Amino acid sequence: MPQKLTLASAQSRTLSTTSETLHALEQTTKQAAQRHVDLILFPEAYLGGYPRSCTFGNAVGGRTSEGRDQFLQYFHAAVDLGDTPQGAGEDWVNKKLPLPREGKYRGDGTREELERIARETGVFIVTGLVERAGGTLYCGVVYVCPRYGIIGKRRKVMPTGSERMIWGQGSPSTLKAVTTEIKGVKLCLAAAICWENYMPLLRQSLYAQNINLYLAPTADARDTWLALMRTVACEGRAFVLSCNQCVRRSNLPEWITGKKEEDILSGISLNGPGRAGARSRERRRSTITVTEEKHEICWPVVEEKGADGNLPNGDSSAIEEEPVSPAATGRRKSVVTETPGHHQISWPVPKPKLHAFLSRPQSSAGGADDEFVCRGGSCIISPLGDVLAGPLWEVEDGGLLVIEADFEDCERGRLDLDVAGSYSRSDAFHLTVDGLDLNPPP
Repeated sequence: MPQKLTLASAQSRTLSTTSETLHALEQTTKQAAQRHVDLILFPEAYLGGYPRSCTFGNAVGGRTSEGRDQFLQYFHAAVDLGDTPQGAGEDWVNKKLPLPREGKYRGDGTREELERIARETGVFIVTGLVERAGGTLYCGVVYVCPRYGIIGKRRKVMPTGSERMIWGQGSPSTLKAVTTEIKGVKLCLAAAICWENYMPLLRQSLYAQNINLYLAPTADARDTWLALMRTVACEGRAFVLSCNQCVRRSNLPEWITGKKEEDILSGISLNGPGRAGARSRERRRSTITVTEEKHEICWPVVEEKGADGNLPNGDSSAIEEEPVSPAATGRRKSVVTETPGHHQISWPVPKPKLHAFLSRPQSSAGGADDEFVCRGGSCIISPLGDVLAGPLWEVEDGGLLVIEADFEDCERGRLDLDVAGSYSRSDAFHLTVDGLDLNPPP
């Protein structure tokens, strides 16, 4: 029978509260279900949040009280899944740990909500989250099956850089792959979180378990990430799903920025930096193009100067824009601007990538509140390293990549490369991981 499933990577960002984010996860999963998606991946630290740009008042040999208050806010935003600091493993997965006296859940109910969403939508959910256990936070991933609930969880074994200040190190035993069957297709899946993917031995520990679906939730929006994902897919002969959040500075929580969201947005002008009445208009050096879809695109003006280095007619003020009609933009490939001295200047208009401009007002003068602090970059890669979808740049809410995957392509790829089997030279090279059985799970 066909070994095909529909997979999705959700470029979703953390919202103001964890409950709002959990609700957004449910809505996105419902949308995915309408598109017949079988499995969906959400980004690193999606529940709980990735505290981008926050220092937590940390310096070598010193901390600040403000930083401790920031950590308190972040600690409260994390989810409590009812696990132990050491990780109870199968006892936690199978709900064998004792419940609190007169308590309905072991934890804050997030686990039960995720299981309900998966059960009601019929979609297998994998999501990144920040988990609190005891007094420590862990960056983790949970695997949520529609039939059996959570069948596995892992914690990031190596937080990167400043992440080590706020996240503990997870046990390598959680690198264990999990198996499930969807529509007759057997999946063996595992996740490597963000820069864990740069750890060759960690990758090999996943390949050794014969995975056919490799999950890479991340916070890395560098151009190099796509090349890494293509390498992972080609090495492992597995489908790779990777997703990241797309976040503007104005989306960061108040406890990081020190500003309320409405204060940030009130300082953002749709008309460019420093617009304040007619006097500012005289100084503006841009022009507005109106697309057929009624979107406004602000382009910088290229100014022609005379031999003396001044603008024509001796006027050093900025060039005003000429209104461009929607019909005209569909026909011509340039925009003409007339200077105060009645000279015309023509420059080409590049074909815009509209998704990069939609809902993208310019930042206010003296600040960069509306800049992207993370541009996304979610992608889906085939077992031969081909890009099937993405990378998705500067697309905020609603960025959902969906593909149909033929899992027999993984076996087709093993003809010439199986880095944990025929290509491994296991007689000469050996890998062991403390607490982790590297044999493929049943």
